[in-house]
Amino acid sequence: MTKFDKTNLPSRHVTEGPARAPHRSYLYAMGLSEDEIHQPLVGVATCWNEAAPCNIALNRQAQSVKMGVKQAMGTPREFTTITVTDGIAMGHEGMRSSLASREAIADTVELTMRGHCYDAIVGLAGCDKSLPGMMMAMIRLNTPSVFVYGGSILPGRYEGRDVTVQDVFEAVGQHQAGNLSSCELEKLEAVACPSAGACGGQFTANTMACVSEAIGLALPNSAGAPAPYESRDQFCEASGRAVMNLIAKNIRARDIVTRKSLENAARVVACTGGSTNAGLHLPAMAHEAGIDFYLDDVCDIFRETPYFVDLKPGGNYVAKDLYEVGGVPVIMRELRKAGLIHEDCMTATGRTMGEEIDLVDREADGKVIYPVDAPLTKTGGVVGLKGNLAPEGAIVKVAGIPSQHQVFSGPAHVFECEQDAFEAVQNRDYKEGEVFVIRNEGPSGGPGMREMLATTAALSGQGMGKKIALITDGRFSGATRGFCVGHVGPEAAHGGPIALVENGDIITINAIEGEISVNLTDDELAERKTNWKGPRETIYASGALWKYSQQVGEVYKGAVTHPGGKAEKHVYMDL
Repeated sequence: MTKFDKTNLPSRHVTEGPARAPHRSYLYAMGLSEDEIHQPLVGVATCWNEAAPCNIALNRQAQSVKMGVKQAMGTPREFTTITVTDGIAMGHEGMRSSLASREAIADTVELTMRGHCYDAIVGLAGCDKSLPGMMMAMIRLNTPSVFVYGGSILPGRYEGRDVTVQDVFEAVGQHQAGNLSSCELEKLEAVACPSAGACGGQFTANTMACVSEAIGLALPNSAGAPAPYESRDQFCEASGRAVMNLIAKNIRARDIVTRKSLENAARVVACTGGSTNAGLHLPAMAHEAGIDFYLDDVCDIFRETPYFVDLKPGGNYVAKDLYEVGGVPVIMRELRKAGLIHEDCMTATGRTMGEEIDLVDREADGKVIYPVDAPLTKTGGVVGLKGNLAPEGAIVKVAGIPSQHQVFSGPAHVFECEQDAFEAVQNRDYKEGEVFVIRNEGPSGGPGMREMLATTAALSGQGMGKKIALITDGRFSGATRGFCVGHVGPEAAHGGPIALVENGDIITINAIEGEISVNLTDDELAERKTNWKGPRETIYASGALWKYSQQVGEVYKGAVTHPGGKAEKHVYMDL
């Protein structure tokens, strides 16, 4: 085993020399031995809480990580941070806390690591924002880092078929439409989520879990096993050992997260029909490393990547099925066949991505993972849009939408917030062929950039998923189906064109050409801007969400709240 020299490690400020006797006395108080005190101190960070099944297994998995760290002559120190779980926060004011929680997670992990001078981090996360939040902290600190996904939930069974929480959200719409009894709805809700773990489809959690492997921060195939599987413990233990290897080799998070590895990650989002939220999180992760990798850059990759992994919500399978056919490593191998992977990127194993792909011996099964040369569609499952309605861009998930339904033109039906839209859907106060415009839901104007799953799922449940389009300066859940455009920028609160749209304006969305426009001339838009009364006042005039709304930047840059890697004057590891 490697015996570590702590001369250049941050924990020397806490454990070495006579002046640190008081600090060591605290460590002795917790039962650490002299040897353990003088080994590298490794932060084992989890988002464990009792809010939702996504995070409930993280506490147990952290114990396995700690075993791995100990086996490799390190001293693990476990700590926790917050999570806001979207499945619980969805459809009410609580959803405003979701995106802001990503920044809070990154900030609190950074503060804990800095305050206690930990030398490396293994971060475990389960729900949507906690994955990018944890990885952002790793990149910001630039420590040796290994990411561990807590695993997905097992599918529920209802009337002989697999079901997920998405089915329950859509069942609410069917219930409102009178096509599902209260008794049937209650039966479905009781069985849809049968275990610990994050949502099983290729929603945001599993999308970002695939990103963690593709970008190189997680061990190969570690993201795939469902949360209840005992095999997760082996991946956790291996992650603990791996981080000690990274300390020994001085391989840090930014050696792994580079422009090339961000492109690899975006490829995997595209070919799996992943969540549009990746278009927000990848730029935010890049920002921590001082890399300009914006929504446009992500969408360029989406446009030239085939969609060949058949996952819900657009497809048929869930994360457990993907794991059983070989997981992300098999996807990476297929992408390599098409020349779509940068193979020289470093990974958490200490080997390059190319070397890792060389070890993969499984082939695409043709059912969950199609061969890359016989894809579901030739371009990615997620598309970027631009035009006079979204000069800074917008994003739409087209996985599972036939090409004839990827162009939509209709009159605007404007809503000033999500609740108004949801009430209109409940009351059927809309017409087929309309384009719903939900504004004032951006990161600053919301505040918090809420997801719109309640509204989109209710529309799908009413059978209107293909008959209504929807655009917003807010976000969509990875579980959203239908022609739904999010991240429209600039947001309404900043006077973007979405703030100027009126009922009846004809809006055209063309996902094939990547365009989104309203039938107004530049002069007409300028005149409306002159008459615009300014941003809508929110009820958040103090507290965390007020602070977030004041600091948060443009969506196309990742909706970040600080200057990022480019403005740094020091690297934490070198202090």
